[in-house]
Amino acid sequence: MKLYFSPGACSLSPHIVAEETGLACEYILASTKSHKLQDGTDFYSINPLGYVPFLVLDDGQTLREGPVIVQYLADQVPEKQLIPAPGTMERYRVLEWLNFIGTELHKTFGPLFVPSTPEAFKATSLGNLRRRFEWLEPQLAGKDYLMGSQFTVADAYLFTVSNWGKFVGLDLSDLPHLQAYLARVASRPAVQAALRAEGLLKD
Repeated sequence: MKLYFSPGACSLSPHIVAEETGLACEYILASTKSHKLQDGTDFYSINPLGYVPFLVLDDGQTLREGPVIVQYLADQVPEKQLIPAPGTMERYRVLEWLNFIGTELHKTFGPLFVPSTPEAFKATSLGNLRRRFEWLEPQLAGKDYLMGSQFTVADAYLFTVSNWGKFVGLDLSDLPHLQAYLARVASRPAVQAALRAEGLLKD
């Protein structure tokens, strides 16, 4: 498999999951600014939408959209329990978290990274994000991860998105359950491997 990524972008989530699975995967850097690979290849020629993550399977089939890619990866190695079994209520809880993170957090962060976004809109987005994280804070109390003691694909996504706060002026340091959770996720060997591979963790 090949996973196209950009350091620290939402592609970090499937990068973490791929590391957790132990599956053989080649990680290829695709710039979100130039939309070119390191060898000069036009990324649009690989993914016409031009964004990451983008997964190419060994048989040539492709998958886009992080929440779908992480489910696919987790399902390849069910013994790792990165996502509950299909049809179980626990599975739907993880999907619920993936959708919450994708729609309420991820997409709200988006305009904050665009220089042309009006300041008033940025302020509204920051306020909305703050309220969502304040709601999330007690959900993490007394648990190692979103689903309890088991790390899942939803944790990879929440970890990735939560770390964007420091780049857009969203201070989350006063949320102790969230901060302890992020430190716990960051300490996982697979997470450290992904961060190191993306140049986000120095030895």
